[in-house]
Amino acid sequence: MYRYPCVAALFFCTGLALAQTPPAEPALTRTFEDPALAWGPCPSFLPEGCAIAVLHGDPAKENADIFFKVPGKSAIDRHWHTSAERMVLVSGELHVTYDGQEPAILKPGTYAYGPAKAPHKALCASAEPCVLFIAFEAPVDAFPSED
Repeated sequence: MYRYPCVAALFFCTGLALAQTPPAEPALTRTFEDPALAWGPCPSFLPEGCAIAVLHGDPAKENADIFFKVPGKSAIDRHWHTSAERMVLVSGELHVTYDGQEPAILKPGTYAYGPAKAPHKALCASAEPCVLFIAFEAPVDAFPSED
């Protein structure tokens, strides 16, 4: 049946071992309206009413996921992050401008990538709050940047 029975047995046994290994952590789902989310303050240079909720990971370590929320019609001053950002807008309409690039208009479901240390600013153009999912590769931070 198998030309190399030892190799077939190895794959079979490895597959069983992997299939029986419990996950290291449970699966997780969240919405930005989840009452179990713990919203905390943003850095002081960001708009009043800004909040961050950690979804997964430790924001002081690599690979943390967060929700970032700002009130409608709020301007987000020019800043940068040590980490690259992988983002999806969840709510609102967000206009983001990276230095040297045309503004991008994000609507719910829009994916955006921001390179590490790239200065940018944004405007929550909608009346409703803008909520952005952000996956950080390095620890979560934000530094104000002069124009």
